[in-house]
Amino acid sequence: MTAQKLAAEALGTALLLMSVIGSGIMGETLAGGNTAIALLANAIATGCMLYAIITVLGPISGAHFNPVVTLAFAWRGEITLALALAYIAVQVSGGIAGVWLTHIMFDQPVFQLSQTLHRTGPAQWVSESVATFGLLFVIFGGLRSRPDAIPTLVGLYITGAYWFTASTSFANPAVTIARTLSDTFAGIFPAHAPMFIVMQAFGALVAVILLPRLFR
Repeated sequence: MTAQKLAAEALGTALLLMSVIGSGIMGETLAGGNTAIALLANAIATGCMLYAIITVLGPISGAHFNPVVTLAFAWRGEITLALALAYIAVQVSGGIAGVWLTHIMFDQPVFQLSQTLHRTGPAQWVSESVATFGLLFVIFGGLRSRPDAIPTLVGLYITGAYWFTASTSFANPAVTIARTLSDTFAGIFPAHAPMFIVMQAFGALVAVILLPRLFR
């Protein structure tokens, strides 16, 4: 049963990264230099993939696909720390595999490092905290009110957060790590990733402290 859960988390995170990186490459290629159109394609594809993978894999593993989501559930006592750490390991490895498979699909060098330099600074960092807090707000609020709507809620939230956050809402350490390995539209310079992850963790910490008071 544990192996099935880990496989679901690895596969789901890989598919999530395929949607992020692949739609970024396709959007940038077809948009003719229009960054807004490329970002719109990136956001829609990611939101659609989240809906699909949460719906299909949720009954198996809980459909975390995100280390801060996993740690939030561990904080709540709904998953053991040992299983949480195993989830995180396969989420990171699955995300990296998803990036490499996407490069193969688009006939690009498999092994890359991102040179995207604009994803840093206080505005980006605050955005990542807000985006991560909002993601957990949607998940735990949805569990309280409409558990069956979680795939829709998360898909719509991330689609919107691409646009209302300055960072385009990574909100996921596994995604952040994987995106350092793609020098494409959705990449992030490796040296800028650690602060993104720190701020994602901060947003998650605020969420696990405050949200139980709201969703009693």
